[in-house]
Amino acid sequence: MAEFVDRVDDQDRVLGIVDRSQAIREGWLHRVATTVCRDGEGRVLVHRRPPTVSRFPGQYNWLLGGAVNAGESYQAAAERELEEELGVRAPVRPLFSFLCRGEISPYWLAVHEALVTGPVTPDPGEVDWYDWLDRDAFRRAMREWPFVSDSRKVFQRYEQPG
Repeated sequence: MAEFVDRVDDQDRVLGIVDRSQAIREGWLHRVATTVCRDGEGRVLVHRRPPTVSRFPGQYNWLLGGAVNAGESYQAAAERELEEELGVRAPVRPLFSFLCRGEISPYWLAVHEALVTGPVTPDPGEVDWYDWLDRDAFRRAMREWPFVSDSRKVFQRYEQPG
């Protein structure tokens, strides 16, 4: 089943609507929205992708998200993906966006943050394992665990002051 996304230019302006698989295959820019989840203690949710998924099986990530559907806002996509992948309804706050030269294809990536105060019910097709890590444990994990490469790019920007 086709998943339609907005094809965008290097300034994130919409050029048209395309099938996401074609955008990836052709290297066309499109949009992706992700969310960093924090709990009331400020810990970050880190998860491992299932070994059965086609992209980055068994690797760790600290971002939840996916493609922005055609005509959808980054924020709406981030909230939708959070509910789909983690079973959580929570408002997201935009942090930053940038043109990510991703491992699979280039895309515009918008990073959000959400405070998650209730229980989570991860989709087992997306999340194999998860835990809340404090700042030191999270930084140690980023150095030692096999994280999705694009999430490492976000981590470098996230950790930059100002």
